[in-house]
Amino acid sequence: MPVDLSLVDGHYFHDLLNQPKALQDTLNGLAESPQLQSLAARLHKGKFKSIVLTGMGSSFHGLNPLLLQLSDAKIPVLLVETSELIYYRRNLLNPKSLVVACSQSGHSAEIVRLLGLNRGRAPIIAVTNTADSPLARRSQAAIFTRAGAEFSVSCKTYVTGLLALKFLGDQLSGTPTTRTRKELQSVLSPVARYLAAWQKHVEYLLPRLHGIRQLFLVGRGPSLAATGTGALVLKESTRFPAEGMSSAAFRHGPFEMLGPQTFVLVFAGAPKTQSLNNRLFKEIQQRGGRAECVEPGAENSTFHLSPRLPVSLLPIMEILPVQMMTLALAAMVGRQPGKFRFATKITSTE
Repeated sequence: MPVDLSLVDGHYFHDLLNQPKALQDTLNGLAESPQLQSLAARLHKGKFKSIVLTGMGSSFHGLNPLLLQLSDAKIPVLLVETSELIYYRRNLLNPKSLVVACSQSGHSAEIVRLLGLNRGRAPIIAVTNTADSPLARRSQAAIFTRAGAEFSVSCKTYVTGLLALKFLGDQLSGTPTTRTRKELQSVLSPVARYLAAWQKHVEYLLPRLHGIRQLFLVGRGPSLAATGTGALVLKESTRFPAEGMSSAAFRHGPFEMLGPQTFVLVFAGAPKTQSLNNRLFKEIQQRGGRAECVEPGAENSTFHLSPRLPVSLLPIMEILPVQMMTLALAAMVGRQPGKFRFATKITSTE
């Protein structure tokens, strides 16, 4: 049965197509600041025992690449959901901790409570899209995304957040800013080319997603940003149940659910574990599951990303196929994607 793709046209769809501009605007605004340089200097002098990364929703999942970047730089780092930090890990809010708080709005309930609890105990670096938010005003340093207004589901704010967090990671680990900016610039054209072919991607997906009842997103390392965020945006934008997890966790239970109505999106990811993820992808297909693998390959292919992109920027590209899936799934059931019934853009209740 033909699917009417005009159904996808709406505010969320236009936010998706505006991601290249949002990335360029954010990159243009990224710059060194005395406040950030001061905190980085204190970090390298051993003034902080650890960095605590915190956020909620896609802002939380998007911190995974930064977690690994800092860990690789031998910087002690923890990733704690803000809702857990404010109730069960409050001891981390002390002068020996450097907190990186990521929140698109800077107004969410958990972030506001964190600011009230902290009261200057631990210095905070804010990563936010809202310059006049409580988070931005009450932090010791801030990095701003310039995604502009966003209708509902995180898309522009998510990819620009990843860009800003890569910039922050480089600042904290001592990478020269000129080198960082050159690397970040390299992702802009691949994103634009991919999104320009959105209709081709959606048409490719329609028969591959037809009849599915379970959807899993799996990966390892930096790709956990896409598995976690991808599952959230699929549920928010299409109301289709989706679960994101590590590839290893998928083998511990969900593997038994494989069948023709189960679709698994595997992220091949970083070279360190590509072979493991590719093996899982082949096993899923051998056991009757439906699967696709997001990996480097021919440009402008739905699941094959630019082969020349630095590994550090893969998380930005990896979310794009998931966004195309939201359009296809919504169109298949005759629904405009990204139109909330119950949720709100800013979560103001814990």
